[in-house]
Amino acid sequence: MEYKTITPQTAKEMIDHEKVTIVDVREEEEYAAMHIPGSILLPLGTITQAAAESLKDLDEKILVYCRSGKRSAAACEQLEKMGYQNVYNFGGILDWPYEINR
Repeated sequence: MEYKTITPQTAKEMIDHEKVTIVDVREEEEYAAMHIPGSILLPLGTITQAAAESLKDLDEKILVYCRSGKRSAAACEQLEKMGYQNVYNFGGILDWPYEINR
């Protein structure tokens, strides 16, 4: 199973109409400055340990983002290796045209 890359628009549709977990893989200070409402923070450097604790269901839909899309792609690869089946990379918060918590 390979993770899918989707647009922010597709991610927003999924957030609005499906049960998803939104994961921010940036650092704590970046998350504190701004993040997508409802997202949980699992910094890339801690993703393997943090995912095991926070993401219990290997079949849940996980939408991953970072600042520009590089860290989220790396996180998606790691999640996939851990056995998660429904992983989606929607890039960076810089490209997110919707609501942001500041």
